Amino acid sequence: MSNWNQLLTPQGKPLTPTELAVGFVAAVTDQGLIALTGEDSAGFLHNQLTNDVEHLGQDDVRLAGYCTPKGRLQATFLMWRNEESIFLQLPREIQPPLQKRLSMFVLRAKTKLADATDAPGTQVVLGLGGGMAEAVLQTWFEPLPERPYSKTEHALGTLLRVADAFGAPRYLWLTSADIAATVAPVLADKLNVGGNEAWRLAEIHAGVPQIGAGTQEQFVPQMINFELLGGVNFKKGCYPGQEIIARSQYLGKLKRRTALVRIADPSAAAGAEVFAESDPSQPCGMVVNAAPNGLGGVDALVEMKLDALEQGQVRLAAAHGVALEFLPMPYVLDKLDV
Repeated sequence: MSNWNQLLTPQGKPLTPTELAVGFVAAVTDQGLIALTGEDSAGFLHNQLTNDVEHLGQDDVRLAGYCTPKGRLQATFLMWRNEESIFLQLPREIQPPLQKRLSMFVLRAKTKLADATDAPGTQVVLGLGGGMAEAVLQTWFEPLPERPYSKTEHALGTLLRVADAFGAPRYLWLTSADIAATVAPVLADKLNVGGNEAWRLAEIHAGVPQIGAGTQEQFVPQMINFELLGGVNFKKGCYPGQEIIARSQYLGKLKRRTALVRIADPSAAAGAEVFAESDPSQPCGMVVNAAPNGLGGVDALVEMKLDALEQGQVRLAAAHGVALEFLPMPYVLDKLDV
């Protein structure tokens, strides 16, 4: 491939997990970006989100959630900062209403929210991962971020290291269109090329959920393993839903978790219900995220009751629907009664 447009709109079938594990680059075009600028930005967000923002360092990347007063997630963010701003990455489809809602609570705080999705330095987002990605990135970046959820600022853009998948680091590279056009031929020559679906599939295999339009206000953070990923700080002060989330953690009220599964049905999508064979009368859970796996179906993160997860006999849409094949999670899924 010789130009940026070809990398931006790759042709052909979706990438398989095996192709992702070898090494891939994906043009990520379905994510939006909110920038908060002003001296009160950290304090404002600290009072709104599930994670610590006041102690977010220049080299840190964190997950954070934004909840209703009842503790249900309205959005999940990837969050980082530079010297001027704090950034929140989330699906483009829910960015406008979420940005508007957050803005309603600014009041007298000295902060301003802006859409940074198409800003010059962040107008292109490339996702990279798999065994070969690290060596390819070293063509331009040295050193690379040392640990998951850390970042490097560089003349060529911002490089975020996120959760590992397939036993290898994954990265998001935010840069300008001009720089992307320059590096695209090298990336496309050395790595398998994908798009949004490839990046979402890699996120799923990293066990990292994302709330979208189909799943807003469905889950308390622990239902989607969010605290296992460092997305909830139980020592910080109040934020919307904090009491319910803390009570769920310490008193055991929910008894649900999220698992990694394979579904031989390409139509399976976020928001679809799943049913346990042992209790066909009511759903036992819901698909959080799903992406084509290049094998004719999807791989997905599915939230469900712990009983159904332990029994493993779960089906899509109805008790006689397509069976879910459970895959190993990339982190320890403790059986916290939440």
